[in-house]
Amino acid sequence: MNINLIEEKFKGYRLKQIKKLIFKDLIEDWDKATVLPLEMRRELKESFPLEIKHKLYKDGNTVKALIELEDGAKIECVLMEHDKDRSTVCVSSQVGCPLACLFCATGASFKRNLKSYEIIEQVLLFSRYLKNKRITNIVFMGMGEPFLNYDNVMESIKMLNSPDYFNIGSRKISISTAGIIEGIERFSNEELQVNLSISLHAPNDEIRSRLMPVNEKYGIEKLLKTVDEYVKKTNRKVMFEYLMIKGENDSIECAKELVPLMKKPLYMINLIIYNPTGKFKPSENVKEFKEYLEKHGIFTTQRYEFGRKINAACGQLASRNDIID
Repeated sequence: MNINLIEEKFKGYRLKQIKKLIFKDLIEDWDKATVLPLEMRRELKESFPLEIKHKLYKDGNTVKALIELEDGAKIECVLMEHDKDRSTVCVSSQVGCPLACLFCATGASFKRNLKSYEIIEQVLLFSRYLKNKRITNIVFMGMGEPFLNYDNVMESIKMLNSPDYFNIGSRKISISTAGIIEGIERFSNEELQVNLSISLHAPNDEIRSRLMPVNEKYGIEKLLKTVDEYVKKTNRKVMFEYLMIKGENDSIECAKELVPLMKKPLYMINLIIYNPTGKFKPSENVKEFKEYLEKHGIFTTQRYEFGRKINAACGQLASRNDIID
């Protein structure tokens, strides 16, 4: 459902009514929009169907959705219910991903960028699923590199933040980037207090380039210099994500190399246990690694993983070929 086209066609009071029906009342059938004239309902039903073609997979407090878009392309997104007051949707920004990180299933293929309304649709689907419980947090950590689809991602964030849509506070929204420097520079000028995360995953260029080909263009020194400028300009904390992969980046020597990189006031590092997607194995050294960083004054957290059994955890999302009825 292309909300941008709806906004072009309808104005004023009618547009306000339509937005309320879609994003507040969460209707799934225009026949139920009885506040609208019958002829308008017929036009909306024909031109702007509300159906989101999808398939759900559940694992405890995690739900993964496989969504089929209008052109037949498929994306995945994830709902994580942390507790009764907090629900997070992990959204995708591209169909696949062009960066081809070795540890990530998404990077196996890339088709196109998502439009802003296709990003919004992921949140709308889970809002309908939750019904009376609202979504409180959004993370752009699904399929794709958000800063390679910058304009659509920023437009979707403004919609997510708007009272006309989901009214999600900007501080409850996070963007994760593999280190696209031009994107970070543009992002530092946005008048939005959206959180920034950097997928680091290595303490030096040799390891990072092996795991993440994007590092050949955006090396660690250049990346961290850009992040420092971002922090200086925004005075906002930055989270560095670090995937713990056995035998690749999880040694104490790697932790020692990380310390001087991360020892800055608004830097924090988030350790993530690797979720199997290929030849690598999860680290068995997370506890020791974390303790070493903390001992040397690095603000360190460890991510609780959701949805590994349904391939919904970090790095496991992909464009699957499941049949969607």
